[in-house]
Amino acid sequence: MIELRHLSKSFASKRVLDDVDLTIPDGSIFGLIGINGAGKSTLLRLIADVLRPDAGEVRIDGENVLGNEALKRSLFFLPDDPFYATGTTVEKLAEMYAAYYPFDRAAFVKYRDIFGVQLRTPIRNFSKGMKRQAFVTLALSVRPRYLLLDEAFDGLDPLARLELKRGLIELGEETGCTALISSHSLRELEDICSGFALLDGGSVADAGDLTETLGMVHKYQFALDRPVRWEDIPFPCISFEATGRVAKVIARGEKGELEQKLLALSPLFVEELKVDFEELFLCEVRSRGYLK
Repeated sequence: MIELRHLSKSFASKRVLDDVDLTIPDGSIFGLIGINGAGKSTLLRLIADVLRPDAGEVRIDGENVLGNEALKRSLFFLPDDPFYATGTTVEKLAEMYAAYYPFDRAAFVKYRDIFGVQLRTPIRNFSKGMKRQAFVTLALSVRPRYLLLDEAFDGLDPLARLELKRGLIELGEETGCTALISSHSLRELEDICSGFALLDGGSVADAGDLTETLGMVHKYQFALDRPVRWEDIPFPCISFEATGRVAKVIARGEKGELEQKLLALSPLFVEELKVDFEELFLCEVRSRGYLK
């Protein structure tokens, strides 16, 4: 289990993370979301002990990760833009990782073939997508207990994204790996994540079980016999759109209670629409004044 307790980090006068408390359950695929600059990459680097916190601590399996070499062998961090030396090949990186991690050669061959990774070509000659596929192949082959992925799907085409999702699910099923993924590809996260945390202003603004959270958010389209106004809605909304007599609203609450209140308006029709993770995220950031 990964536990973040009162974690804070600043760069010069800029406070990036402020008193963050968060627990990532064992065996989960956990999504870390937020707008650019929310602190997602910094948080992953603190968990990986690449950065040191100004206050608070990161505990993994009950131990502080700070300078804990044995503990860090169970953790693999793939940053958004991994460093590699000039002339480095995937084959050389595989040899290096095999000396440090419980590297699974059979898994490496499997994902090498799935992603079409060139082993002996210098990585500097790869396209952005090819680089990402190469490092994803290595990350899945390391078979870590904890896998940290920063912008996991960035640069991957739709087929490669599908294969990465399959690989993460298989890794969790076969080894019990806990994966913490930072990404702006919220539809990809919705497919595989059991939990999530929304970072805003350096703090955790919302977190929990993804299915339960989406299950408490409902979207309705309805029409009245008059133009619909915000003040007509008989419950608090996190989103409201109206064009004449037709409106769409998104609200949190019990489905039956919300529908009963809408029906009390004597609408011409009411229909429930699906709310996905991306739409919920956009509602959240709009409510915080980031989007107009």
